[in-house]
Amino acid sequence: MENNRFKPECPLLDKDGNIFNLVGIASRTLKENDLGEKAREMWNRVMESGSYDEALNIIGEYVTIVEDEPKMEDESFHIKME
Repeated sequence: MENNRFKPECPLLDKDGNIFNLVGIASRTLKENDLGEKAREMWNRVMESGSYDEALNIIGEYVTIVEDEPKMEDESFHIKME
């Protein structure tokens, strides 16, 4: 893998840790960033990996793993008292 290429951010932290779920999310992120060929390459490498940790490392080569964006509080529940 090239170390200086664009890696899109992918919210994988706090997700179901099933490797098929994680690689699916990462694949979708790559495709959304016009990196469909990299998504296929990543998927194939993950499926050939020998362990869960190796699979996670491969995913991390293709995307920058981040947390989900924080959810905005629903302001309709906040009432100002004057």
